[in-house]
Amino acid sequence: MHTDCIKCFLEQANKLHHKYNLPDYLARDILVRFRLFIDDHKDITSPEASCLMHRLIRKATRVNDLYKKEKKDYNELLLSLENEIRDIIKQSDDPFQTALRYALAGNIIDFGPPKQFDVFKALSEAANKIPTIDHTLELRRALKKASTVLYLGDNAGEIVMDKLFIETIGHSNLYFAVRGSNIINDVTIEDAEKTGITKIAKVISNGYDAPSTILNRCSPEFIRVYEKADVIISKGQGNIEGLINVTGKNIFFLLMVKCNVIAEMIEVHEKNVVVLNNQKIQHPVNTIANSKKYSLIDYTF
Repeated sequence: MHTDCIKCFLEQANKLHHKYNLPDYLARDILVRFRLFIDDHKDITSPEASCLMHRLIRKATRVNDLYKKEKKDYNELLLSLENEIRDIIKQSDDPFQTALRYALAGNIIDFGPPKQFDVFKALSEAANKIPTIDHTLELRRALKKASTVLYLGDNAGEIVMDKLFIETIGHSNLYFAVRGSNIINDVTIEDAEKTGITKIAKVISNGYDAPSTILNRCSPEFIRVYEKADVIISKGQGNIEGLINVTGKNIFFLLMVKCNVIAEMIEVHEKNVVVLNNQKIQHPVNTIANSKKYSLIDYTF
């Protein structure tokens, strides 16, 4: 795993330790357990490492949803803007492209990276922010031919912008995938219900509590949908970490680049947005992801 990812996880852990007033001995124990595991498993994926760290903190704090308030706040904030942005999309010259750009802007809402973000600035710039890598035309063509579409969700709040994009896509057989359990501010079934995305898409869980889509961890139900999907829309950095080297499916990665690790992986600068079709990638990509399946049981309390 990239050393910058380790630093990022330790910063996240320290913030959560302070947020929940963990005793020093418990905070130290979590950091020791975490470092021992990743030192013993140097090729662990970043999403799996995040999964481990958050399991340890949830166990120590006895809090099942560490970012419950943040998720609620940003769902409500974006829902308050939903109708205004829907009108902007409908009145634009190209509603598909405009909705896509708002969906990309929504990806800024992420409590994983330690950097601050400004959702209002991102939304105000959304319509005119051109993706650095832009395979939008290929996405349009693929969606027109697709019998089944699988849309991989990412963060709370952002899900409202996903909803507007899905409305604009207008596909009759589109599945929206959420995480199997609470992890950072990633979307769950509860977020899908609260934001109304269950009314316009078939919502399924991927069955696992990592901030990514890790295929050898996902539920059989998810894998059945994944295998029959003709087009997969993958939102965010976490999902691209898990799927960047998949070659057997037609995947479009939609994300805002929020760290140098991902920037280096796909060879763009931080803060850029991209619409990247995996069919145009020369595989394999040099990445922190891998396909091993680790047992995390012995590293919980």
